[in-house]
Amino acid sequence: MSKPTTRIRSGFALPSSALLLSDSGLDSQVPDLLARLPESVRQEVRALGRLRSYRAGETLFEQGQTHDGLVLIESGLVRSYYTSEDARELTLGYWSAGHFVGAPQMFGGGRHVWTSVAVQDIQGLWLPGEELRELAARTAVLAVALCDALVHKSQCYCALLQLLATHSMRVRLARLLSMLAARPSGPVIELSHSQLASIIGSTRQWVSQTLAQFDEAGLIAKRPDGTMVVQEPGRLARLR
Repeated sequence: MSKPTTRIRSGFALPSSALLLSDSGLDSQVPDLLARLPESVRQEVRALGRLRSYRAGETLFEQGQTHDGLVLIESGLVRSYYTSEDARELTLGYWSAGHFVGAPQMFGGGRHVWTSVAVQDIQGLWLPGEELRELAARTAVLAVALCDALVHKSQCYCALLQLLATHSMRVRLARLLSMLAARPSGPVIELSHSQLASIIGSTRQWVSQTLAQFDEAGLIAKRPDGTMVVQEPGRLARLR
């Protein structure tokens, strides 16, 4: 039986869909907010919102900015990340259509605790916080859908926290690669060394050096086209 493989591009590339850590590994499944609503409620939500477009590289929300609502992604890809006091960035996830960004203060108030930026051109529905709160208060099905979406986000962030808090840098990278290999949404994942580093809280140079060691150990294999194939996801998952 052939071994499961995942290709990871070592040059600059972008994932084509959501890339999130969850309790079941890297998972692109999402409780699509609008898809779960009855048509009448869906129309109310759309009437409440305002369509917005963002060019690749444009910021949707900035860390520290006053929070006034959220953006429901209809097309494109958004990266959310936290910037530390020493200007290091930690990627929290890449979010695609069906997800929303702007949590955890869905209903406005306070300030954004991380930044969300378009990595592809974005079409989104901006939902003002106060009006969304009022609609959720009188529409139970919407309130439940919002709660389910927040549960999904919480699972992703908890998994990321556990990865960062309980493992060495080497194990973090190994676990991330094994999760990529097990991802059910497709066999090919394209991430740069910098993107991998940002997910595990490391540097591009360290990731490149460690990937070279994994290659020598037969855990991954470099390819002439610049991709790497995860050859031993089980061994990577058991690495200590």
